[in-house]
Amino acid sequence: MRTAVVVALLGLGAFAVAAGLVLQLHTYPLLAKLQHNINTTSVSEGEGVTAVVYPPGGVPEIRHGLRVTATTHVEGDLAAPEIKKNGDVTVWKRATIVKEESAKLVLSAEVRRICLDRRTAEAVAPCHGEFYETERGKRITAEGRQLLQPGLNFLFPFDTEQRDYRWYDTVLKKPVDIHFDGEQLLQGLDVYRFVHTVPPTALERLEVPGSLIGRPESSVDVTRYYRVTRTLLVEPTTGAVLSVREDIRQELRTATQGEGEGTAVFNGELRLTNASVTANADEVKKNLPKLFMITTLPVALWVLGAVLVAIGLVLLFLHRRGLVAGALALVAGVCLAGTITYGVTNASSPDSSLDLKNVVSSTNVDYGLR
Repeated sequence: MRTAVVVALLGLGAFAVAAGLVLQLHTYPLLAKLQHNINTTSVSEGEGVTAVVYPPGGVPEIRHGLRVTATTHVEGDLAAPEIKKNGDVTVWKRATIVKEESAKLVLSAEVRRICLDRRTAEAVAPCHGEFYETERGKRITAEGRQLLQPGLNFLFPFDTEQRDYRWYDTVLKKPVDIHFDGEQLLQGLDVYRFVHTVPPTALERLEVPGSLIGRPESSVDVTRYYRVTRTLLVEPTTGAVLSVREDIRQELRTATQGEGEGTAVFNGELRLTNASVTANADEVKKNLPKLFMITTLPVALWVLGAVLVAIGLVLLFLHRRGLVAGALALVAGVCLAGTITYGVTNASSPDSSLDLKNVVSSTNVDYGLR
């Protein structure tokens, strides 16, 4: 009877420890990755916004008190050469269009394509076909090992830490520091709040109609300035950005004008809609149990397995019986755990059902571009 107890304790303990090791060393690297076949749409809204609009056949004009929506579609580019099953790099494309709702006029639009490290969510290079485009026919592409859109672009890394990160600003065309600003609850989820503020920054010199900025001249040389305060709510286990709030101001200044004295061509706050936030939160809630299996469960298995093995070894050495059976139980437990856990992991891989043959790119790169 004692021998049977020892064998059971050692076998179960070895099984638990080995399963925990496989989950940590094999399952986590395989499953904790950005998906290739992402396909999501989110919407941000703003009320009382000031913006320059482009009436069909007319000249640009500034309107106030607008209701604005920004619709963003993100999808995986499965036709990209970097896409490989269980690979470490994925390729995502994002199309964003900002509209004034009353007349459905397009205020701005952009299309981007970027390669991402599937674990850190950082942009990586080289990236075949990386680009961004905000005006039709004026696409900016990467060359060689150039990192065109460095930093974080869509998500934070798995197991996000309470520290600063580099977030790519699509207006500045460069990454800026975004700071950890505390924790809060969002729809039942513990989230991290990250905030950054870009002070008024000169972007480019332009020649605009005098009427746009209230001047009598037919054209006026101005400089476009941009500032933003951006707040992101991030679920730390998955790195998913659940909520976005942006307070944006862009203004045109002549050479004699200082901060706040120019003409605002965009001034307002855009927030991710409640429906989009709920959709993001629901997706995270669906994925968190899977990540529990590869983050918290291994530790629990190690502790349980160590306790069982320790008790089994104590009994084994006290009674000096069942040495061979105990050794065989240890080996059997390790082998069984490795086989079962490894097999289940491979079958659960997010890439196992992907068909990467004969796929084509589908994003419309003329998505609202003027």
